[in-house]
Amino acid sequence: MPMFGIRRAVVSLLPLMLLLVACSQNAPGAASSGPSPTAAPITVRLAYFPNLTHAAALVGTARGTFQQNLGPQVTLDLKTFNAGPAMIEALFAGEIDLGYIGPNPAINGYVKSKGAALRIIAGATSGGAALIVRTAANIKTPADLAGKKLATPQLGNTQDVALRYYLLDHGLKTVDQGGTVTVLPTQNPDILTLFQKGELDGAWVPEPWATRLIIEGQGELLVDERDQWPNGQFVTTHVIVSTKFLNEHPDLVKAFLRGHVATVQYIKANPEETKRLVNQEIERITTKPLPAAVLDRAFTTMDVTYDPLASSLFVSADHAFALGFLGESKPDLTGIYALAPLNEVLAAQGLGPITLP
Repeated sequence: MPMFGIRRAVVSLLPLMLLLVACSQNAPGAASSGPSPTAAPITVRLAYFPNLTHAAALVGTARGTFQQNLGPQVTLDLKTFNAGPAMIEALFAGEIDLGYIGPNPAINGYVKSKGAALRIIAGATSGGAALIVRTAANIKTPADLAGKKLATPQLGNTQDVALRYYLLDHGLKTVDQGGTVTVLPTQNPDILTLFQKGELDGAWVPEPWATRLIIEGQGELLVDERDQWPNGQFVTTHVIVSTKFLNEHPDLVKAFLRGHVATVQYIKANPEETKRLVNQEIERITTKPLPAAVLDRAFTTMDVTYDPLASSLFVSADHAFALGFLGESKPDLTGIYALAPLNEVLAAQGLGPITLP
C-alpha cells in the first residue's frame, strides 16, 4: 500500500482506538488506584476526638495515610470534638463530611433526620469504656450508686446512655426522673479535675479518661463495659459519612476507607508505634501528652477494628429508646449502614465481607 494510503488508514482508525481505550478505562472491572488525579480540588472535613477510642483517626492522620489515599487534589480539614452530639450538630450544619463517633449520637442523628443525614460506613473501636468511682465514695455495688453524683461526657452520648441504662437495669433512677442519682454531662478534662477534687463520685467515660481516673484520680473500676456485652465486644466508635457527601463523592469515600482499613491493620501490627503516634497527636491537639502508664493500661481495654459490630448498635438503640432518647415509637434503623464501599475495599485486599445481622 502506498505510504499516503497507510497514513490515511491510521488517521481514520484513530477515533475508534481512542474510544476503545476510554471504554476499557471506564469498564466495571477496570483497575482503579483511587480518585482521578485530574479531579477538581476539594476539601474533605474529617471529625474525631482526641481519645484513644479514636486511635484509627489519630494514627491515620499522623501517618498521612488518609491524605495519601485521598490524593493530592484533596485538602484534609481536621476537626476535633469532645463528644458525639456536638459532632452530629456540626454534620447537620454541613460542617463535616466524615467522622469517627460513638453509636448513640449516630443513631440520634439518623433518627432526627428521618434517615437522611448520615450513614455508618465502617467500625473503628470495640471496648475502651468504663464506670470509675472515687475510692472515698465507698461504692462497691450498683446499689451504692444511690444518692451519688456521677458524670458522662455529654447528654445522650454513648457513655451517657450506657450509664443511664445501667442505673435503670439496677433499679435506680436519676434525679430528673424522680430518683436520687445525679448525672452531670461534663467535658472529659473537667471530669478528671472534679473527680480529683472529690466533687464527683464516679464517671462513665471512654479511654484514656477511664484509665486517667484510676491512675491520676486514684479511682477504682466498678464496671468494665466489656462485661455488659456478649464476648466483650461492642461498638465504641465507628465511621460515619454525611449522606450528601456519600452520594456526591463515592470515590473519595472509598479512598478514605482504603486508608482506614490500612490504618487498622497497621495498628494491630505495630502496637508500640501506635501508642507513640496516638500520644503525639493527643499532645498536638490538647498540648498535654499522656503518661506511658496510662497508654499501656488503656490500650489493653480496647480493640481497633473496621467491623462496625452492628448487632451491638441495635442493642444500644434499644437502650436509648428505653431511656426516652429516641421518641415515642421505636425507630427503624434498617438503612443506617452503607457497607458496600467498605466491602469493595476489603474484597480488593482478599479480606472477607462485613455482613449485617
